[in-house]
This record gives sequence, structure tokens and C-alpha cells, in this order.
Amino acid sequence: MKKETSFSTKGNRANLGPLSINRMLPNRYANKVGPFVFLDYVAPAIKETITKNGMGAHPHRGIATLTYILQGEVEHFDSAGNGGKIYSGGAQWMKAGNGIIHDENFNYDSQTDSKFIEGFQFWINLPAKNKAENPEHMAIQANEVPQKVLQNQKGWIKVIIGNYEELNSKIPNYSEQFLYHIHLEADKQFSISIKDKIEVAAFLPTKNALLNDTEFQAGEFVEFGRKAGEIEIKNTTEKAIDIILFGGEEYTEPMVAEGPFVMNSLGEIADAYRDFYAGKYGQIKSIKKSA
Repeated sequence: MKKETSFSTKGNRANLGPLSINRMLPNRYANKVGPFVFLDYVAPAIKETITKNGMGAHPHRGIATLTYILQGEVEHFDSAGNGGKIYSGGAQWMKAGNGIIHDENFNYDSQTDSKFIEGFQFWINLPAKNKAENPEHMAIQANEVPQKVLQNQKGWIKVIIGNYEELNSKIPNYSEQFLYHIHLEADKQFSISIKDKIEVAAFLPTKNALLNDTEFQAGEFVEFGRKAGEIEIKNTTEKAIDIILFGGEEYTEPMVAEGPFVMNSLGEIADAYRDFYAGKYGQIKSIKKSA
């Protein structure tokens, strides 16, 4: 049985310098999908200049952030002393835990001739017991992301978070969760089974697709019902398409989100701000200059 669609939306758009940012989650219909509480999509653009001094240091607490870059280069710095740089196809994961300040440079990929940039940033809500843990960071290059070719050369699937068949991501899971990048060739289709009570959404970055026989447009965010069933993706165009599919088990603990913090109560939000202003998150000691 195919899963029913709950809603679809195109989110809100804002410009940040040369970047066009589409805020897909939270939206007017939902504030979370499984443990995922935030999704920004950096739409394809040409970036001519190099950012060297960061895009604006800011704090987080109670979540993990996940940056997945389709095209471009992201350099990370934080107050726990972590640093790393990923290139096109790579992912960067940071557990904010009990508090961290981070910044990043988002540039075109210096390893290629292309100046195009495109990518995603997700926030993943942590269970209450993990919100008090120390920060962690992990940079994963494109060749380290688990990937397999789909049967009959239909395309491929990458597992950014979670697992699919024999593929397992390096990124830690604190609940059942997944984030897949599915690439489907022209005139092909692919189906995936989703268990009961799993929240799941799809995002279509740049091209239309048929999801369970309904056509959705490029830029649409589509959430499905929670009953077990299949999601069938059809590409009826003459070019390959990409779909981001993500979700997981419902986050059942209380959730309060304010600014860069996601906690379990208003009191914990107040503590998060108090500790930040008291300097307990530390500081970024230096930002290296990008070449």
C-alpha cells in the first residue's frame, strides 16, 4: 500500500549575500519530522568571491547540525577546537550538546573548476539525556558517504544518516532516523518501504517528480502520513532528478525551540541563554584563512 500525502509546501525564501536560502522546516504545517526540526536549502548559485572570515559565529545547544553540500566547499570552526573542510558531496555533523559556538566558510569547491554552490543544513533534535553531553564534530568526504547503484541502473542512493539495506552511515544516531539522497535516471522509478509510525518527508530540490502518482514541483517539501507503506518515486522527464528523503521515529519528549536552541522546557531555554552570555560555551580561537 502506498503512503498518503499529509501536505506539501514551498517554504520561505531569503537572500544572504549571493546565497538564496529556502527555509523548508519548520513550516506552517509542521515543526518537525521525526528528530529533524530544521531544514535550510541553499539553492544553486554562482559564488564569485571567497569567504575567509566566517559567515557569522553563533551558538547552539540541544541539537546536532548536519550540513550536506551537493556543490561547493564548507569549512567549519567551533569553540570546542574542532575544524574541518568538506567538498562537493561531503557532509559535516556537529553535536552541539551542552553548548557550542560555531562558524563556517561556504565557498565554491576549490578542487574543481565550478563556482556553483548548492547544499542543505539540517538540525536534529537530541534526546534529553544527550543534550547535556559534550560537543562533537565529524567531517565526511564524498567518497566516505555510503552509496549504491539501484537495481537495473535506475540511479543511485546515498545514505547520509541512518542505514539502507547493507549501507550504514558513520554519523551517530540517538533515535531511529534516516537521510537519503536518491538520484533517479530519466524515465525510471524507485520504491522504498517505510515502517509504521515513522515520520517521513521528501524534498525536490530542482526538478518535478511523481510521488505515489501525484506530481510535485521543484522546490516542494512533501510530508507523508505515519501508516506503514511505500513511497514510489517516478521520473517521467528526459533528465535525471534528485530527491532528498528523510525522517525517523517521532520525538515524544517535550520540545521548546527558541533561536539557536532546542530544549525540553522554557527553563532550559533560559539556562541556555544564561550560560551563553556567561561565556560557558567558550570561544572560537581563530579562523584560518581560506586559500
